[in-house]
Amino acid sequence: MRYWLLILPKLPANAMAIFPFILLKKASQQKDVVLINHEKIHLQQQLELLILPFYVLYLLNYFINLVIYKNHYKAYFNISFEREAYSFEGDLNYLTKRKLYHWAKFFVKSSGDRLG
Repeated sequence: MRYWLLILPKLPANAMAIFPFILLKKASQQKDVVLINHEKIHLQQQLELLILPFYVLYLLNYFINLVIYKNHYKAYFNISFEREAYSFEGDLNYLTKRKLYHWAKFFVKSSGDRLG
């Protein structure tokens, strides 16, 4: 998968994946292989959902979590796409063996299994 790195010092997040770009807050983050892998996982998620539906599901999952947890951080860390990315960001070979729609495994888990 081809992607482009962009450095945006005013980025409101530490890093972000918006297909086909990985946006970083600092140039030094280009060497952070775990962070880049996390964002590459998001790019793969976006591709398998044909990009636009990814953003719809991501926001919907976030807002549902916000109602459940009443806390931005808990809502964010419990987004199914984030749960997959954080779970496997340290496995630099993950994308070579990842099953299609693996994020759904995290989406269907009961709220009792969620972080929080």
